[in-house]
Amino acid sequence: MTEQNSVNRELFDQVMVPNYAPSSVIPVRGKGSRVWDQNENEYIDFAGGIAVNCLGHCHPALVGALQSQSEKIWHLSNVMTNEPALRLAKKLVDATFAEKVYFANSGAESNEAALKLARRWALDVHGSNKTQIIAFKQGFHGRTFFTVTVGGQAAYSDGFGPKPGDIVHAEYNNLESVKALISDKTCAVVMEPLQGEGGIVSPTQEFAQGVRELCDQHNALLVFDEVQTGVGRLGELYAYMGLNVTPDILTTAKALGGGFPIGAMITTTEIAKHLKIGTHGSTYGGNPLACAVAEAAFDTVNTPEVLNGVKAKEKLFKDGLNAINAKYKVFSEIRGQGLLIGAVLTDAYQGRAKDFLNAAMAEGLMSLVAGASIVRFAPSLVIEDADIAEGLARFEKAVAKLAQA
Repeated sequence: MTEQNSVNRELFDQVMVPNYAPSSVIPVRGKGSRVWDQNENEYIDFAGGIAVNCLGHCHPALVGALQSQSEKIWHLSNVMTNEPALRLAKKLVDATFAEKVYFANSGAESNEAALKLARRWALDVHGSNKTQIIAFKQGFHGRTFFTVTVGGQAAYSDGFGPKPGDIVHAEYNNLESVKALISDKTCAVVMEPLQGEGGIVSPTQEFAQGVRELCDQHNALLVFDEVQTGVGRLGELYAYMGLNVTPDILTTAKALGGGFPIGAMITTTEIAKHLKIGTHGSTYGGNPLACAVAEAAFDTVNTPEVLNGVKAKEKLFKDGLNAINAKYKVFSEIRGQGLLIGAVLTDAYQGRAKDFLNAAMAEGLMSLVAGASIVRFAPSLVIEDADIAEGLARFEKAVAKLAQA
């Protein structure tokens, strides 16, 4: 048996903890929005590694940055700083509301830092009673125990013993439900400016603005989790820019590294000062290799061409999905913004999003789900229009087979 043949899906079951149920397909190389598996089958990538591969696979800018930095310095402890981290932090500050940056390795870690900062700020400025965190049902903020408790999906947080306390959940897009919970004991409201895992739900302008105003009235911080929406995903560099609602703290990861693990929490100088020396840290956070790749990704995405292109490609996607639906009537709604799109299954297909994902894979298309009844698409922000057309053609074949069955 060759090594290639022995490195297969069965090996996963032998050696990996069983918390995932991966596909039998094992991709081995990618270029742009195309991926090839061990058997040289080709797939079009509408999944983007769950909104991570913002420039597709092996983009020259990212490959070049990785190769260049790999011959300089890979890792330092935080006893020292490094040039790529400083350059990237300056670019994040220059392009956003923020004045200070903290680097981590993932979205969950960035959110963990944001939550700890919010609690520390409240303790320092307002005293020990101001600890309540308001988040939203169906929200998702990562898998650490703190972030998974703040996330509004009990299936992810139950079963691990006592949870971090003083966390409550309102209903997304329901301002009255926030008003019912918020008080002067609230230290932060944590929200996604478009719910991703929770079903690709966009906020209304009134809701986002109303939450900001409630935070101001009660001296609470507004934390935007832009792990999935940030770095161009919705057609703005960050989604808060399209809402014209500025948070106090923002978290970013996923697309920030274009596929290399990195996350960041950004905030104002006044709030940041409460994470004094020694209050929080990360061994790998701000790693020079990660920051060099992220700088290249950030520079490439943060251009009018790419950001405007996202909005043009959104139209191609939605028009194509609506055309498919006109024939097969499997979706009740096509929603989302930019290149974070959800196709909501009709009552007749409730709970079958995974079937659509599997059928698409069989036709050579990689997609995602957002819950049991929504097919999710989060492709490269620079996916070629021809790949969108071909991918939608493959998706239509999958839909046709399911509809006929």
